[in-house]
Amino acid sequence: MAREIITADIAHVKALLLKVLGSEEYCDITRMGGLTNHTYKVTMADGGEYVVRIPGEGTEEMIVRSDEMVSTKLACDLGVDAELLYFGENGAKVTRFIPGAITMSAELLHQPRHIKQVAEIFRTMHHCGADTGVPFEVFNMAESYEKIIMDKNVPMFDDYQEVKAEVMKIKAEIDHAFEIKKVPCHNDPLCENWVEGSGRMYLIDWEYAGMNDGMWDIADVSIEAGFDNVCDNMLLRAYMGKEPDIMDEKHFLASKIYVDYLWTLWAKARVPYDGQPMEDWAVERYTRMKSFIKAYKEI
Repeated sequence: MAREIITADIAHVKALLLKVLGSEEYCDITRMGGLTNHTYKVTMADGGEYVVRIPGEGTEEMIVRSDEMVSTKLACDLGVDAELLYFGENGAKVTRFIPGAITMSAELLHQPRHIKQVAEIFRTMHHCGADTGVPFEVFNMAESYEKIIMDKNVPMFDDYQEVKAEVMKIKAEIDHAFEIKKVPCHNDPLCENWVEGSGRMYLIDWEYAGMNDGMWDIADVSIEAGFDNVCDNMLLRAYMGKEPDIMDEKHFLASKIYVDYLWTLWAKARVPYDGQPMEDWAVERYTRMKSFIKAYKEI
């Protein structure tokens, strides 16, 4: 079912079309998915198809758009994302629509060919040798979200401090065992951010992109697609180019813990803007994170 078009967005969409394409007249507009932004597919009179993004309320507190632009341009230059036509200071964006685009679902991402495509895209990004200069410091971001949660008086989980201590203990163990190299990462590879079109895969929406441990991306896509052990092993092998050992598996699982830890706090920080759905999402993340902690201790 198509999402409802927000009337107030129409003027913004037309202004962007005029600025980028020289015309504000379109023959069709539909709203696409997205948790925080308002994104529209627009078809022009000449048949050209474009995607226009209007930044969502409150995103300016959580996203540095100039940083997003750097990572978006890198992804486009590497052929990982669709062609970028415009990126504004406030995060408004216009891209060319991917022909025949199919947005991935968890079910589709379970297919072996898609798992291999995902691994290849991450290898392309992580091994490109670029330094975007954009930090993605997971635990610094967690602190900033904690501050928003506190400032907005959002209730926190009763056992949060105890669980946080467990996460920090695991982080200390992994940091001691590995020399983590920071590489350009997407950091938010939701199923909906993977698009197949013209016989290949694309990774879109680089709002949270930055220099991070590459294993974060691998762990995150596994969580978002609900991978089982078979899919996880296939993904790790394709990404690492070897059979993962016990320490690789611990690194992978620890990264899953970090992912759910950060996005739990992100969701809590979005509650004042998006209400109960974000609270429910935070609970889901938090519950799963605790199951990952239990599994990590059993390795």
